[in-house]
Amino acid sequence: MRGFLASSIGVTCAAALALPLTLPSSGARAAAPGAPSAAGPATEAVPGSTQSIPLTPLGSDRALGSSEAREQGLARRDVRPFSLVGVVWNDPEAELHGTVQVRTRATGTTTWSDWQHVETHNHEHAADPDTSERAAGTVRGSTAPLWVGDSDGVEIRVRAEPADPADPADPAEPAATDRAATDRALVAGTAATPLPEGLRLELVDPGDDPPAQNPGHKAPRAPSASELSAASSAVNADLAPIGASVIPALTKRQTENDLIAARGGPAAAGKAEPKARPYVGPRPRIITRKGWGADEKLREKHFAYTKTVKAAFIHHSATGNYYRCSQSAAVIRSIYRFHVKSSGWRDFGYNFAVDKCGNIYEGRAGGVAKPVLGAHTLGFNTNSMGIAVLGTYSWSTPPKAAVNAIARLTAWKLGLYGANPRGTTYLKSGGGNLYKKGRNVRLRVISGHRDGFATECPGSRLYQKLGKARSTSARYQGR
Repeated sequence: MRGFLASSIGVTCAAALALPLTLPSSGARAAAPGAPSAAGPATEAVPGSTQSIPLTPLGSDRALGSSEAREQGLARRDVRPFSLVGVVWNDPEAELHGTVQVRTRATGTTTWSDWQHVETHNHEHAADPDTSERAAGTVRGSTAPLWVGDSDGVEIRVRAEPADPADPADPAEPAATDRAATDRALVAGTAATPLPEGLRLELVDPGDDPPAQNPGHKAPRAPSASELSAASSAVNADLAPIGASVIPALTKRQTENDLIAARGGPAAAGKAEPKARPYVGPRPRIITRKGWGADEKLREKHFAYTKTVKAAFIHHSATGNYYRCSQSAAVIRSIYRFHVKSSGWRDFGYNFAVDKCGNIYEGRAGGVAKPVLGAHTLGFNTNSMGIAVLGTYSWSTPPKAAVNAIARLTAWKLGLYGANPRGTTYLKSGGGNLYKKGRNVRLRVISGHRDGFATECPGSRLYQKLGKARSTSARYQGR
């Protein structure tokens, strides 16, 4: 089982009590006493499921071993219902140089989708090197997950790219052009980059949505369960009742007063209001893990924290844009299960998620106001937070509602830690492909993932909107 991160980049839950919005000691424990392990009993039913199917050589490669095959996959087959797909492999340090394409059949029909491209480069979304999460021996290499909707049939092909492609891919049509270039190179006899060992197709069923909670109703603690659920909720106890599905929005004045009181200012002592009020945006409405239906038995039972929040890294989930906002919770549950069960992470990788309608969701457990250590930006998870916009925004423009949600969320969370959304800050690199380990790097307080790691994420179209998000966030803070 992945252990609690106890290195210099993490702090104990007790130390977290000194953070800007402190929580009662009863809600700040690292884990509930007597809580079951994250894996849970083998016979215990959990919402959702994962099917893991080994890939095999295709076509002329069938006579080769999997390590030599240049094309692996599965022919069309019937499977149990699922809604999200991805591919994993044994070595988390290995990269998949090639193309992954899938097509699926809608449940209960004979209708098959067109071939869809799966983003292959996902290793940059991970825990930092030298952390317990990274070194636990459970982490695997993986593609990005792709949301395909309710399906019960699948076909997949994974093709290695030529070692020296003669025809670079056209970014407008990555899947089709990469495949054509690979075909020409293989016909010409050009060597292909080996595919990673142990390729497996992961099919994720997100399970059912949680039942609607009656507003104002305090959810009871289920005796069987839910010590882990109660612990996950208790770290937000100053913001909403334990078991709440939603942390309600506050006005700017209410948020300022709460922050002043938490810091022991005049509001806490009943004194006159201070002349200089803090730069913090109004707290936005946040759907909790309870609200989106997180199965808390999947994650590592402890929480892990960094020291502060100096920057926010913006991502896209690369799961595609073919989801309805009513399906957002299911998309998040699917990504969560893929991150933990398929990729071997301790929890959902991002600190927050935002859907295309502008709804904000709690991500990695540990408390939305706390500096929870995520696994979103390899090399820069320390003293930062990660926000993933659900969708793929390389060629699609993100909705205004999503960009505004980034601004609202960062104005509040960065404001708790005194960070200016228009400003810059320094973060020490934990190691990556842009900055060597130990280097102090000057970054924007609101950065795109690509600012800390050479990657397409958060997609060119979303990256172009970050200037707007910064200025709007600063305005919400009153700057």
